[in-house]
Amino acid sequence: MALFHHVPDASKSLRVLAHLLAYPDAGLRGHLADLRAALHAERALPAARLAELDALIDVLGRKAQLEVEADYVELFDRGRATSLHLFEHVHGDSRDRGPAMIDLTKTYEQEGLFLGEGELPDFVPVVLEFASTLAPRQARDFLAEMAHIFNAIFAALQQRESPYAAVLGALLELAGEKASPVEIAPEESIDAVWEEPVVFDGCSSKGQSRPDQVQPIHIVPKSAREALKSLGAQQ
Repeated sequence: MALFHHVPDASKSLRVLAHLLAYPDAGLRGHLADLRAALHAERALPAARLAELDALIDVLGRKAQLEVEADYVELFDRGRATSLHLFEHVHGDSRDRGPAMIDLTKTYEQEGLFLGEGELPDFVPVVLEFASTLAPRQARDFLAEMAHIFNAIFAALQQRESPYAAVLGALLELAGEKASPVEIAPEESIDAVWEEPVVFDGCSSKGQSRPDQVQPIHIVPKSAREALKSLGAQQ
């Protein structure tokens, strides 16, 4: 007879983590005390993780509004390694990203969750809101499928010495995983990424070689859930 360890309910903590990864506007900052209280009341995370999240909340509450917002944009919107869009880490800008988005949206809708206008299904706060509606063991299994992505983002945030790394560390904890070192390749500057190639000297799509070089073939699964699982093989 198989024995199963009890998985504590972390629904409130998941919703708090979703909020902490959202754009830190004045509305969010006005509820930091409530978010902290919810984390400590549920006790789904160990004391060390709660202390790290407390430190992040302190930073968000202490800095000036414009500084907090500028830090968020610089961190999450200007580099792929720290992107909060999961399929950015799996598909990049390839055409496979669209079908994966559709599949993930259907997964949400089958469970009764419908996205608002402009919301993307692979945005981590949206993923966490969905996970918070699942039964505890289901939520843990669902998050575990994305642990490789969370770990990669966690490592990139640690490399930048960002307090936001605490949120990804907490997610790994709730997924039943432990953060492990990941080698982060240096990122190109935004200007380099968008730089046009020399005429007839190759393709501008990231990851493709010049015509006289070997062209790597990437086989990407169609299912959104399978795509998330496959990241470990692509790291």
